[in-house]
Amino acid sequence: MSVEALSELINPDLSIVVAACWVIGMILKGTPQIPNWTIVYIVSFVAIVLAMALLGFTVRVALQGLLCGAVSVYGHQIMKQTREAVRSNAKKGDS
Repeated sequence: MSVEALSELINPDLSIVVAACWVIGMILKGTPQIPNWTIVYIVSFVAIVLAMALLGFTVRVALQGLLCGAVSVYGHQIMKQTREAVRSNAKKGDS
C-alpha cells in the first residue's frame, strides 16, 4: 500500500496518533503485568479515543482511529521481525 493510499484512509492529522500508539505499545510491552495478547486491544482503544478527541465523535473518525492503532502495531511488528531476521542471519554467518 502506498503512502497516498494510506493518506486517503487515515487523515494526515492523525499521524501523531500513530506515533503515540507506537510509544504506548512499546511501554505496554515492557510492563510485565500486562499480557502481550492485550496490547493490541489497548492500543486500538487508545487510538480510537485519541482520534475522536482530535477530530470529533463520528464513525468515520473511529474507524480512522482503529486504522491508526493497526498501523502502529503493524509497523512495530515489521521492525521487530526485521531485527530478528537480521540477528538470525548474522548468527548463521558466524557459524
